[in-house]
Amino acid sequence: MRRAGLGRDVDLRSQRPFYPEHFLSHPCSTGEGVPPGNYGNYGYPNSGYSACEEENERLTESLRNKVTAIKSLSIEIGHEVKHQNKLLAEMDSQFDSTTGFLGKTMGKLKLLSRGSQTKLLCYMMLFSLFVFFVIYWIIKLR
Repeated sequence: MRRAGLGRDVDLRSQRPFYPEHFLSHPCSTGEGVPPGNYGNYGYPNSGYSACEEENERLTESLRNKVTAIKSLSIEIGHEVKHQNKLLAEMDSQFDSTTGFLGKTMGKLKLLSRGSQTKLLCYMMLFSLFVFFVIYWIIKLR
């Protein structure tokens, strides 16, 4: 004799819940390996409930491990970004000093070009003579 209950039928002779076949096919609520009559946890088989709990614990631990790995990776990325920003700031200051040095050099070249042509011609001749003697000395020593 069976009586219709809330989503399940109850066998009135033994007061045990009766589960349809489609319900027993679900992996988390299956009563496989459970002897008849060993039902607890509001009508769910004990082994099925513990199997679901074990699977949930395993998945939770897996998720926790993945979150920990992602957290440590993001921390390492943060350290690397700080290091790269420090290097970029140093490069920026070096470029600024180089720009200042080149600006001063260009100013001196402009000043030199504004001077008299004879002075510039004299410097060019002296430089040419110096290069000529250096080349002559290198060839003679061979």
